[in-house]
Amino acid sequence: MPQNSRYHFRAITRADYPMIRDWLNQPHIGGWWGEAALEIALIEEDLENGPTDMRIVELAGAPFAFVQDYPAHHWPAPQYRGEAEDARAIDTFLGDPAFLGKGHVQAYLRQRAEELVAQGTSTILVDPNPNNARAIAAYKGAGFMPLEDRICEDGDRVLVMRYRQDAAPFQKEKAFAQSVC
Repeated sequence: MPQNSRYHFRAITRADYPMIRDWLNQPHIGGWWGEAALEIALIEEDLENGPTDMRIVELAGAPFAFVQDYPAHHWPAPQYRGEAEDARAIDTFLGDPAFLGKGHVQAYLRQRAEELVAQGTSTILVDPNPNNARAIAAYKGAGFMPLEDRICEDGDRVLVMRYRQDAAPFQKEKAFAQSVC
């Protein structure tokens, strides 16, 4: 994992849509996110007035990933029932394939989670598809610990994971995640 990397999380703008569209059409994203046009429409819906904080992740000025966080209880999300009222949920994808396999996902997720904790958020959650081993390994490497499989609002199973500041990345998952994320 990159050490002492400082990622920049800049607010998304409409000018980013072509780049996000290209990223969503990358083979390594296939199947885990929706069609690019649908995802862009959802971003547009929230861009100016929604509760979602959407960011482009940059390293040394180079944009390479998308990350968003939002109040976990804003929408009907049964997978987050029982979690803290101030809980925030994170979704992300690494778009630029040149950054794959270098541990960036774990590093920028940990940095982003720490920023949210510093802002006073008590609970940070993710909910990957239980079959997405690559994402689960990356989340574990960033400090997210699995809670349990739960059913989300559309009836699909998800693995709810909670960020723990004291969680040491598991070496096995870390090595796997670095090879594929």
